[in-house]
Amino acid sequence: MKKIIIPLLILFLTGSVVLAGCGCNSNPGTETEKQDLALQEMGHGQNETGQENGEGQQVQTGQETENQGEEESLMIQQREYLRARNITELREMIQERQQEMIQEMQTLREQMQEVYQNQNRVRLAVHTLLAMENLTGGIGRNVSVIAREFNNSVQTTIRSEVRIQTRNMFIRILIGGDEQAADEIEQEVNQNQERIQRLRKLLEKCDCPEEVKEMIQEEIRNMEQEQNRLQEMAQNEKKSKGLFGWLFK
Repeated sequence: MKKIIIPLLILFLTGSVVLAGCGCNSNPGTETEKQDLALQEMGHGQNETGQENGEGQQVQTGQETENQGEEESLMIQQREYLRARNITELREMIQERQQEMIQEMQTLREQMQEVYQNQNRVRLAVHTLLAMENLTGGIGRNVSVIAREFNNSVQTTIRSEVRIQTRNMFIRILIGGDEQAADEIEQEVNQNQERIQRLRKLLEKCDCPEEVKEMIQEEIRNMEQEQNRLQEMAQNEKKSKGLFGWLFK
């Protein structure tokens, strides 16, 4: 009898600790749904205490990420009308965008800075590909379409990476990593790898100066390296099972 009761008691206590640590209640819903609900409440002014515990900081960081993503999408739309007329102007536009990113980093939290620093190479590649549309001959519009697709993707991977980087350490130890965020990243990586292949095929048809071709190749390499990093991070996140992660599978 003791052999049965003791494991059940341990299981009950463990479940109580986990529920207390993740702020769960009797209502159904995934961790992501609760974060979304918290964001909605925050937007309606229901969270005005300004207190920052593990969960509160994650919600606030998630809100910052969404705001940053909306601003980025708006800036991309505005930049669609800005096209470099020559290589010199293109390089000036790239340098200007790099300076903007440095200034953006200074306004972000430390954890957010790490995420954006990693993913800025794709954001800069998007800007570069859009800006060179008039310099790439007949493939310019198709390249811009792929660049905008990458822009939408990077907003998704940033949000998912923020969730991974800001995951409560207590929750990570007990139940492991955020598999949903890891799945989202892997899905985007797979789609981005297909986009990279489309870019390579377009580059073969590019009737443009050699210097422009080299710049496109460089941005493709930057995108590819970032996808490799994201893929590795997602795999490591899935390997983080925690002490009692099997209870939630």
